[in-house]
Amino acid sequence: MGAHQVRIVGGQWRRSLLPVAERPGLRPTPDRVRETLFNWLGQDLAGWRVLDAFAGSGALGFEAASRGAAQVRLLERDPALVRSLRDSRTRLKAEALQIDAVEALSWMRGCAPASFELVLLDPPFDAGLQAPALVAAAPLVAEGGLIYLESPAPLAAADVPAGWSVWRQGRAGAVHFHLLQRLPATAVSPESPR
Repeated sequence: MGAHQVRIVGGQWRRSLLPVAERPGLRPTPDRVRETLFNWLGQDLAGWRVLDAFAGSGALGFEAASRGAAQVRLLERDPALVRSLRDSRTRLKAEALQIDAVEALSWMRGCAPASFELVLLDPPFDAGLQAPALVAAAPLVAEGGLIYLESPAPLAAADVPAGWSVWRQGRAGAVHFHLLQRLPATAVSPESPR
C-alpha cells in the first residue's frame, strides 16, 4: 500500500484502496481506529442512513457503505477531494454514496432533523470545528442513532451536546475518538406533580 492510499478494512470492498491527496489538514482515520469503530457499531449497517460530514479521503463513509448502509452522504468542500471521492465511487460502483461539494457546517445547519442513524465527524484538527460540528450534527440524528467524533484531545464534558452522552471512546496515537449516543427522553405526563 502506497503512502498516499488508505485501505478499506471491512465489508464488500475490504482491502480496496482509496487515494489520499496531499492536502493541508487531511489526515485519514487510521485503519485501527476504523476497525474499532465498526466493531462498536457492528459490521452490518444494512438500512442505516449515514452522514460523513468532513469526508476528506472518504475512508469513514466508504467503510459504512462497504458494510451495507442504505444511504451514505459525503460532504467535502475541497474540489480536488470531491473529484477523488467521485472517482472512487465510480470505480467501486458505490451506488449508496452521494457526494456533495459543500461546506459541512452550513449544510448540516440546513438539513432536516432526524435524517441519519449515524453522523461521522472528523474535521481538520487545527480548525477548531469539533464542538460546533457536534452542535450542528446532534439534531440530524434519528432516535437511537449515534455520532462519531475524532479530535486531537479528549472530548470535554462541556462540549457534549445536551441530551447526549459519550458511550465509547478510545485513543490511537494523537487521535482521540468518541462514539456518542442520544440519552432517552424522559416523558413527563400532564398529571405529574410539579
